[in-house]
Amino acid sequence: MSDLQFSKPVLEKTVTLEEAKPFVVVGIPAFNEERTIARIVLESQKYADKVIVCDDGSTDMTAEIAERLGATVIKHETNKGYGAAINSLFKHARTLDADVLVTLDGDGQHDPSEIPMVIKPLLENRADIVIGSRFVKEENVSNGMPWYRRLGVKVITKLTNAASKHYVKDAQSGFRAYNNQSLKKLNTLENGMGVSVEILLEAKKKGLRIHEVPAKCNYNGIQASTHNPLRHGIDVIMSIVKLVVEEKPLVLLGIPGILFLTLGAIFGVWMLQIYATEKQIITNIALASIAFTLMGFFALSTAITLYAISRLAEKMNSK
Repeated sequence: MSDLQFSKPVLEKTVTLEEAKPFVVVGIPAFNEERTIARIVLESQKYADKVIVCDDGSTDMTAEIAERLGATVIKHETNKGYGAAINSLFKHARTLDADVLVTLDGDGQHDPSEIPMVIKPLLENRADIVIGSRFVKEENVSNGMPWYRRLGVKVITKLTNAASKHYVKDAQSGFRAYNNQSLKKLNTLENGMGVSVEILLEAKKKGLRIHEVPAKCNYNGIQASTHNPLRHGIDVIMSIVKLVVEEKPLVLLGIPGILFLTLGAIFGVWMLQIYATEKQIITNIALASIAFTLMGFFALSTAITLYAISRLAEKMNSK
C-alpha cells in the first residue's frame, strides 16, 4: 500500500510504517463512563501519539476527566449513538492524517495493553482493518460475558458474513484498528450499533483487507449497558437488512415485487372468471388481488428508486 509507506528523498529508500514510527491515534467512544474513562485514557496513551474521546452527550464527568488527562475531546450535545461517535472519531483521525486509528470502548471491557497486537497486522501490511476478536480464542469470552450476548453476537456475525462474504468470527467487536487507506475509503452513515456491520460491508465494497486477532474482553465489573440487549440486536439486524437492500435493491425488492404483481394478477383473473359465470364478486379474492398488487407495485417502485439513487451516487463518486 503506497499510502502506508514513507520515502526519504535523499536516500531514495522506501521505509515501512513500522520503521517510520507511524502516527497512532486511539479513539474512544464514551457515554457516561466517568468510572472507567481515566484508566482507559491513561493506559491508551502508552501506545498512542494521540488519544481522542468522543463524549456522546454524557451527563456525568466523562468529558472533563478525559480533558484533564490530556485527551482531545469531541463533544456531542446530545446522545446520538455509537455509530455517530465512531463517525466523529473517523473524521477527526482523517484531519490528523493518522497512519493508524484504534477504536476501543470506554467502559473498560477492552484492554489497551493489547493495542500493539491489534495494530501489528497493519504495520506488517497484512491488513487494512484489524478486529480484536472475542471468538478467535473462546477462552477470551469466559470472563463474565452473558450467554444471551454471546448468542446475539454469533447470530449477527453469521448474518453479516452472509451479506459481506468476509467470514469473520466477531462482527460486533468495537476493538478495531484501521490504516490510513481504510480511513480515507470508509464512508459510514449509521448512527447506531449497526455501524460495526456497515464498516464490514463497506470494506467489502472498497476491497479492503480484514484480519482478526484474539483479544480479551472483560465483562466483570462493567456497568450494565445503556442499551436493551433485545433492542440492540433488533437494531443491528434491521441495519443489516437495510444495508443489504440498499446494496442490491433490484434483487431483494424487485423480484419479490414482480412475484407480488403476478399473484395480484392471478387473483384478479380468478375473481373475474367467477364474476363472469356467477355474477358475483368474492370479497376475499378481490381483497387478495388488491393487496398483492399494491405490495408488488410498492416493492418494485422502491427497488427502481433505490437502484437509480445508488447509480447516481456511484457516478458522483467516480468523478
